Amino acid sequence: MLKFTFLTLFPNLITGYFEDSILKRAISRNLICIEIINIRDFSNNKYKKVDDFQVGGGAGLVLCADVLSHVLQSVITKNSHVIYVTPVAKLFTQNDAKRLARSFSHIVFICGRYEGIDERIIEEYVDEVFCIGDFILTGGELPALCLCDSISRNIDSVLGNVESLCGESFENYILEAPVFTKQTNKIEKISNLKLPSEYSKGNHSKIKALKYDLSLCKTKYFRPDIYREYQIQRGKNAK
Repeated sequence: MLKFTFLTLFPNLITGYFEDSILKRAISRNLICIEIINIRDFSNNKYKKVDDFQVGGGAGLVLCADVLSHVLQSVITKNSHVIYVTPVAKLFTQNDAKRLARSFSHIVFICGRYEGIDERIIEEYVDEVFCIGDFILTGGELPALCLCDSISRNIDSVLGNVESLCGESFENYILEAPVFTKQTNKIEKISNLKLPSEYSKGNHSKIKALKYDLSLCKTKYFRPDIYREYQIQRGKNAK
């Protein structure tokens, strides 16, 4: 079982995500465990203050090192892996999700707020830092949930069908091919859009080849950065 611990100022932002669907079932089957800790409970200040102004000035408050240190010392063990999600980090990838799912039994997420957390906490306690994209959010809860979801679905038996993990986007540096349903209920606007004919002919080798070509088209159009990496890897394999 993989245990996830969320350190947050807003526990309610975390709890609802695990009350339905796949991750709820994963919890009930003891495949994952969720722990949510309110950072404010560890403040020694009578007003439960957990942030302070930046040294050297600047807009925005920073979560205090002493409060976060108290929290982390109470939850981490020698088996814990501490993650902080911040724009100032490398991009989180599917390969990271797979690696974390099989490598650790306890992952701790620090959910930042305001201008972030004291850098000394990152240096002293954090094992890895990740970014989920080139944009800024109001807090770290959503990024932490994104990582938790992505890691969890790569744990054995969390998904109902293990084949769901096959052929996904980012496998082999390409995006997933378009998918379609058999029934459109004769909605005119949708029915006028014809499906690729090969999809319905039952020739699985041709379907696979077509999907691969469509994957390449999507990757080249939407993610030229990944497509360049695909070309590099293809060139290496050809040697």
